[in-house]
Order: sequence, then C-alpha cells, then structure tokens
Amino acid sequence: MSLAAIRSALEGALNTITPAIATAWENMPYTPTTGVPFQQAFLLPAQPDNIEIGPGYVEQGILAVNLFYPKGVQGSSYLGAAPATARAALIRAKFPFGASFSSGGVTVNIIATPEIGPARPEDDRYMVPVRTRWRAHI
Repeated sequence: MSLAAIRSALEGALNTITPAIATAWENMPYTPTTGVPFQQAFLLPAQPDNIEIGPGYVEQGILAVNLFYPKGVQGSSYLGAAPATARAALIRAKFPFGASFSSGGVTVNIIATPEIGPARPEDDRYMVPVRTRWRAHI
C-alpha cells in the first residue's frame, strides 16, 4: 500500500496549488472544457531501490503533470506561452528539491528540482510537461 500513500501525498500537495485549475486524475473520467486550461496528473513508479540488506526498500519515481492551455487566440487571456509557463513555475515552487510530503505513514521526498519540459501543440491545446522526481523509504 506504499504506492497508494505516495500517490495520496503527492496528489494532495498538487491539489493545494492556487489558483486551482481542473485536474484529470489518473483512471478517472474527465472531459475538458473548450477554452479552459487543465492539468493531467500521473504517478510513474520506477524500479524500487534495495539500498541495504533488510526489510526496507526505497520506492522512487516521477509525478508527471501535463499542463494543457488553449492555443493562443487574439483577445484571449491565455495568449502565448506565459500562462502555461507560470503554472509550471507554481508546480516547481510547490515541489522544491528537499521538500517532503506525508500520507498514511509514508514520507515522500523530492529529490530534484522539477523539470519543465519543452512545450508542444496537442490538438487545440498548448501542452507543457512538468516532471517531479521523488523517493520514499519504506
């Protein structure tokens, strides 16, 4: 159940960022609203690390958040890259290197500054990926 606690800790923290935007959570139905930004969140577990002999191990992985903003339209408050870039900066500020988040008796540590990837067009949206690397000693 450690991955459930990790998911709860990281998704809970993501959900506290203000201003809030709609989130398409993993394995939950979501229909985007035309012209309105949203984010997709995924927990990407990696191979556990057995750093010592014994019952403990380290879960590790990435919290992947894809930001989807309407493509720039003249007269829109979402013109250009600035709104998506600003939201990516808010995620980076929420999950700085060395931060920790807890749930269900598990503490999740952020092990690197979140990566803001290159943007790309996706259908009628401008998408910016943000990747946050984490570890949790179990």
